[in-house]
Amino acid sequence: MLIKPGPNGVDIPFASEITPRDVFESRRTFIRQLAVGSIAGGALAQMAAREAFAQSAVTKLAAKSNPAYVVMEKTTSYKDATSYNNFYEFGTDKADPAQYAGTLKTRPWTVAIEGEVKKPVTLDIDTLLKLAPLEERVYRLRCVEGWSMVIPWIGYSLAELIRKVEPNGNAKYVEFISLADKAQMPGLRNPVLEWPYVEGLRMDEANHPLAMLALGMYGEVLPNQNGAPVRIVLPWKYGFKSAKSIVKIRFTRDQPKTAWNISAPQEYGFYSNVNPLVDHPRWSQATERRIGEDGFLTRKRKTLMFNGYNEVASLYTGMDLKKFF
Repeated sequence: MLIKPGPNGVDIPFASEITPRDVFESRRTFIRQLAVGSIAGGALAQMAAREAFAQSAVTKLAAKSNPAYVVMEKTTSYKDATSYNNFYEFGTDKADPAQYAGTLKTRPWTVAIEGEVKKPVTLDIDTLLKLAPLEERVYRLRCVEGWSMVIPWIGYSLAELIRKVEPNGNAKYVEFISLADKAQMPGLRNPVLEWPYVEGLRMDEANHPLAMLALGMYGEVLPNQNGAPVRIVLPWKYGFKSAKSIVKIRFTRDQPKTAWNISAPQEYGFYSNVNPLVDHPRWSQATERRIGEDGFLTRKRKTLMFNGYNEVASLYTGMDLKKFF
């Protein structure tokens, strides 16, 4: 049977039919277990066959590589990038998101855009996938805890979305609000942060071409543990600035109160630019370890200012980057 590709290069009719990798793998395992058990019947066997067929291509996203945004470094393995994560909505241990994020339902999904804009709107994930041509960009991402990865992200500049909604003259900041659903996110039971998770940027930061609205990685839709179905990627800032599983984007006059800045203002400033000259109160930021390069003799890498993305330096001309950390 010939299956024709759907819109936007997706190998199935609609993006809303995309099933995240961890969901279909866990469901396939469950079905396979049932199929060999006493309760299995003809209907169950047919379901298993459909799942086996569907899993072959349902996560794929077609995107053209953008050579202007390619880090000439070894890419972190998919396994490492999807099993070592910070996503506190699913737990504080690095392995928790991969273990527990299968409960997240990413279809259907909508993102409300509101505040100081001329065209407030609520967009579903299908519309976001088609809002602009999808690009693959290979970015470094550094965590404030001292580890880093190199990941091929799929999406487009956040500026594309901003242009569509037409911010008015009062819009000075952009606020990103993540999903907070205790039924899907067991980590919300832990008051380590004030929920929902909130992050924010100045308008000029949000409009910088490097700021990315990400909908996939490694040629596929985002895995749940990596912020499915839509997140922000800001390669010159520490990883916690990249809000995951976004449900609302709000344009504001005033600087947003962000989750980590509320929780520990002495440790996490609003700007959160990668800066090896500003130590975290509990550890140095001068070096980092690249995930996948662990070993007894492996040397730590020297941390680069703005994570090596010096093209953003002009955004902070005249600012004291030790004060505005």
